[in-house]
Amino acid sequence: MAAKKKQIVEVKESKPQDYELVYIIQPELEEEGVESKIDGVSQFISSNNGTISEVERWGKKRLAYPIKHFLEGSYILTRFTISPTRCKELEANLKISEDILRHLLIKVSG
Repeated sequence: MAAKKKQIVEVKESKPQDYELVYIIQPELEEEGVESKIDGVSQFISSNNGTISEVERWGKKRLAYPIKHFLEGSYILTRFTISPTRCKELEANLKISEDILRHLLIKVSG
């Protein structure tokens, strides 16, 4: 009977990449709630060794089609640098948030 070899898988922190994240926050949130969501996303990036270069608030805009029964939403653009492994965690958190209707995360080639 041959002994099985155990494989050790190391997770390497890959080098940070530049990203742009656009997300839509539900319109029923008060201004403090919107700021809280923006701070939460920024806090996640900062606490995971990321650096934020810019946060733009585009304001409330009408949606092209209803999302979760909403016809408008608050648009936010965030430009930042973070490791790709942490980026997957960020995306998972955005998906489970009830206040964020949609998000689009793009790696900026440079």
